[in-house]
Amino acid sequence: MPVGTGLLPFPVGTVGVPLAGVAWNRPRCRWCLLSSPPMTDITNPGPASPSTPISTAPDPVATASRAASDAPGFVVVTRTFYDAIAEDYAERFRDELVARPLERAVLTAYAELVGAGGRVADLGCGPGRSTGFLASRGLDISGLDLSESMLAIARRENPAIRFEQGSMLELDFADGSLAGVVSFYSSIHTPVDELPALFAEFHRVLAPGGHLLLAFQVGDEPRHYDQPWGHPVAIDFERRRPEQMAALLTAAGFAMLSRTVREPDPGLGESTPHAFLIARVPE
Repeated sequence: MPVGTGLLPFPVGTVGVPLAGVAWNRPRCRWCLLSSPPMTDITNPGPASPSTPISTAPDPVATASRAASDAPGFVVVTRTFYDAIAEDYAERFRDELVARPLERAVLTAYAELVGAGGRVADLGCGPGRSTGFLASRGLDISGLDLSESMLAIARRENPAIRFEQGSMLELDFADGSLAGVVSFYSSIHTPVDELPALFAEFHRVLAPGGHLLLAFQVGDEPRHYDQPWGHPVAIDFERRRPEQMAALLTAAGFAMLSRTVREPDPGLGESTPHAFLIARVPE
């Protein structure tokens, strides 16, 4: 999948308040701000789990330098980041859907629009939390992610669901073969100039009448995350405007069905609104 991993993009704490174990800086590279997963901002990640092996991930600066010379450099950065933090991330956000009834309501409504048994791909599925929830709502769903470490967790927690590694920008699905595509906070690491190609790929694999669910955090400024849980990696999370994303989806051939924006919940450590767009491929 292009970029993006997990149920949520990193939940982030209140703007201006440093969180334990996380260094907050301005973005150092614009190309690695594509799109990706959180339902929240990144809150205090807490100490690294004692059971988590010491990361051998490459130095983020060196990785970024090498990746910058490649066309899909942001993909390399995203995969490296989530491979390093997968176990800590999955543990910290284990109950994200449980704590967010509005997100569950959006996912449930989406499942009803697709219809029971509809073939759906959860792109940038991370540890598979949204994938598992949608499967429980009757969808024939599979998951795709860049990070093998995230996929290992998804397979462990959802043994009946198929998960594969891949890029959202180069999907291994036939034209018009899916009834639904879900990008639940997984486009937040995709550079804005790559979004038209990303949405065109979503449109390609959807059958006429197929539905897309796109979730992201609202805003104009990206957030930079450095060394979460002590891992030697860094990444940027892009915020978007609903009207901007809706215009790009329309340009890609989608018909907009719903635009939902909820306010941040301070009790959950959120500092930005969250948007949920549902679009459909015309028949």
